[in-house]
Amino acid sequence: MFEKTFTKDNLDQYLKELAKEFRKLNGKSMPADIILIGGVSVVINYGFRDMTYDMDAIINAASSMKDAINHVGDRFDLPNGWLNTDFMKTSSYTPRIVQYSQFYKTFSNIVTFRTVTGAYLLAMKLMAGRQYKYDLSDVIGILWEHDKNGNPITLEQIKEAAQNLYDSYDKLPERSRLFIEKAIAEKEYEEMYLLVRQMEAENKDILLQFQDEYPGAANTDNINDILAAIRKKKNSEKHP
Repeated sequence: MFEKTFTKDNLDQYLKELAKEFRKLNGKSMPADIILIGGVSVVINYGFRDMTYDMDAIINAASSMKDAINHVGDRFDLPNGWLNTDFMKTSSYTPRIVQYSQFYKTFSNIVTFRTVTGAYLLAMKLMAGRQYKYDLSDVIGILWEHDKNGNPITLEQIKEAAQNLYDSYDKLPERSRLFIEKAIAEKEYEEMYLLVRQMEAENKDILLQFQDEYPGAANTDNINDILAAIRKKKNSEKHP
């Protein structure tokens, strides 16, 4: 089955169509704000990652926005929930994200899109810290790109962003804190990016196989423990 992707080349088209559809359904008297976060925010703001499979968002709009999303999805054969607020149920969400988001574009003079970038996007990625998605490679990619562009992000800036979003840097998972501290200390971003991407791909394959063998057994609370146990077992089999 072909899986639609969102890229720098096509995502503005979908956002523009969404704004037009929302204006058609809702009129021009009630504007809407959408903050794009996660992978789509990475794609918009950085060059190291060229696509994402869905758009995570915080949506501040009339209820007709849901109909507008569905209509655009149907018209362009996009997956169900192509723009969704599922992220708001995760540990990375905080209403303070709105305050630290940055303007991206306004379409149809009615829907304003914002994104999260820099240290604040890093803090959110570290709070999620999923080892089977793009969270950790995105962290390295963001650090790497800022470093190449001559405006490196410091650990102090990340700590400040975590404080502003989550009240304390210590609220980030310990493994995420160790990860970012090691990455910034070593600054081997290119090499680390490739290694982390490989790890994430392997972990995704491990979890897919585990879910086939034990349907429903994995959840957000135990998934890191499952990965650690399986990887430990595989390593012991390689080096008995």
